[in-house]
Amino acid sequence: MQTIQAPTSCPSCDSVLDVVNNLLFCRNTSCTSQTHKKLEHFAKTLKIKGLGPKAIEKLGVTTSQELYLLTEDDFSSLLESDKIGAKVFGEIQKSKDVPMNLVIPALSIPLIGNTAAKKLASVCDCIGDINPESCLDAGLGPKATENLISYLKEYGAALLEHPFSFKFEKPLTLANKGVVCISGKLKSYKTKAEATQILQQQGYSVKSSLTRDVTILVNESGVESAKTKSAQSKGIQIITNLLHFLEK
Repeated sequence: MQTIQAPTSCPSCDSVLDVVNNLLFCRNTSCTSQTHKKLEHFAKTLKIKGLGPKAIEKLGVTTSQELYLLTEDDFSSLLESDKIGAKVFGEIQKSKDVPMNLVIPALSIPLIGNTAAKKLASVCDCIGDINPESCLDAGLGPKATENLISYLKEYGAALLEHPFSFKFEKPLTLANKGVVCISGKLKSYKTKAEATQILQQQGYSVKSSLTRDVTILVNESGVESAKTKSAQSKGIQIITNLLHFLEK
């Protein structure tokens, strides 16, 4: 019986392969096969027509950001057709109107998919708002935050040049009274759980962090926390006694 020898190097870039749980992985982030697949995923997610495997190979780009640096003449020259070049260039320009909710998952950042994008949309208006603090407010985990921030430090400059913005849809609350965030310890109630239950019974939605839809911040501690400063800058109503507020 003939024994099949597992390859030790990547057939695309010749890098040494890692073996993890009997699976082979190429760790070279510049591997042509990997960069092409990521670009295919980007084009498919943003519905950029004409940017298939053959076109990506001809363009010779390695990141999605490079696509936005090419001129119409560049596309025509590299794709060897003025008609096709103009069409793909037009599709690239059209993709600038796509909300950041779709752009973020299209970037192939580990642990950053549709759910993470939805969370970011609750606290960020645009890509420039993404930082460790906003990621924390959005509820992203430490590793997901690290992956996203590292990616933006390396590749975010090109994205910042375009008007990508998050699209946020406010959730419906029970009686549309508002969305409350409680900061610090309470004095008017024994626990946050008790206060949360009462708020929800009266038609309020309660969030643990200062998300984009928060309309009321509760701060009974008197400490000017980062949340309080952020709420002040955003014009969010701040109350210092929740019990009195609910009795009005």
